[in-house]
Amino acid sequence: MNAAQFVLDERLTADSQPLCRFELCDVRLMNDANYPWLILVPRVADVRELIDLDAAQRHRLGEETDRAARLLRDAFRPRKLNVAALGNVVAQLHVHVIARFEDDPAWPAPVWGRVEARPYSPEGLIERIGMLQALLRT
Repeated sequence: MNAAQFVLDERLTADSQPLCRFELCDVRLMNDANYPWLILVPRVADVRELIDLDAAQRHRLGEETDRAARLLRDAFRPRKLNVAALGNVVAQLHVHVIARFEDDPAWPAPVWGRVEARPYSPEGLIERIGMLQALLRT
């Protein structure tokens, strides 16, 4: 892993808060209270596509994505989990894991471009991060 040269894209920094570190990825909570929404960012420099990772890194990313998806499923019991690596706006490789519900503001459409992000209150952000971190420790 080339973590020494890894720099998180400034848009991901602005739009999310750190939750934890997995072996390969930084896990961040998107600052949008409309949806329980995590992003996983491999700490590998200059990676834009899944195919830019080596086989071991791709395998690890899959395992860590599964772990994040299970975390959201266990914590929120969503109707559906959306998992995607798009990169059209932020080219740096990152994987979205989003818990979706029939009563969420964008259901059943994708979350992007549907409604304005609703940032967490400072207290809500602390509470959500604390709850998810506690579940990760179990």
